[in-house]
Amino acid sequence: MRVVFLGTPEFAVPSLDALVAAGHSVVAVFTQPDRPKGRGQQLAESPVKQSALRLGLPVFQPERIRRPDSFEQLRAFGADLMVVVGYGQIIPQSIIDLPRHGILNVHASLLPKYRGAAPIQWAIANGETSTGVTIMQIDAGLDTGDMLAKARTDIRSDETAPELSARLAPMGAQLLIDTIGGIERGTATREKQNDSEATLARILKKEDGRVDWTTPARQINDRRRGFTPWPGAYTTFRGQPLSLLRTEALEDKSLLPSVIRVDEKSLLVGTGDGALAISEVQPGGKKRMSVEAYINGYQPRNGERMGDEQ
Repeated sequence: MRVVFLGTPEFAVPSLDALVAAGHSVVAVFTQPDRPKGRGQQLAESPVKQSALRLGLPVFQPERIRRPDSFEQLRAFGADLMVVVGYGQIIPQSIIDLPRHGILNVHASLLPKYRGAAPIQWAIANGETSTGVTIMQIDAGLDTGDMLAKARTDIRSDETAPELSARLAPMGAQLLIDTIGGIERGTATREKQNDSEATLARILKKEDGRVDWTTPARQINDRRRGFTPWPGAYTTFRGQPLSLLRTEALEDKSLLPSVIRVDEKSLLVGTGDGALAISEVQPGGKKRMSVEAYINGYQPRNGERMGDEQ
């Protein structure tokens, strides 16, 4: 098929690679403009742009895909199909109507659960034990289009969002190729979503990472896994910010919420249900460090508390 690909993050790269490997004619790749990144704020290319250039594909980076000049570019390509994977902009109906087979989306959840911008993060943060990918036909709504295919996988108990994303991306790529094959053969079927079962995976906010020590240890640990690397899980100790990089939920109910117990090699914090064992941290303005190094350097004492509110 003659395909236009629209995508930006690392999650989208396997799908682009798979389209080319399967012999489809990718006539253009649209991705977000280069953005400042890091301490030096140097302009950085998106992972999809880097992949497209490696593959020798033409790259376009409009600030707004809905502008007339972008629409005319897309129409000129005469695509049979468009594929969107984490592009980062809303696709207007005028563009949805362009390709004869419409636009397919590789979405990182089992729709209709976790519609929205951060399905992987919220699935982990909410303690889900399984998730997957869905190939969806894009319509004008927020991830509300008909579903063509799904694939399910378990979420590992210690898995973080980047780790799960790295597993889901190739799953989605293979499912995309299989789905396009079904469209070409005329065997693809569509299933409407049940809106009553829908949940929203909204864009993450900085405050989502703030630890509430009155909630259960498992919930705190799940949110830390889901919100890695941003906004992470963070609290304060002695009025200074502290990021929690590696943790584990324990059944220990001997500590009140936010109260710590420490020895030479371990740091436990009481929660609303159970205790959180912390094994790696990053104090504000410092490098990440093991909890042993933190205990040695900061000398926390039994009975002290975590969190601004204490």
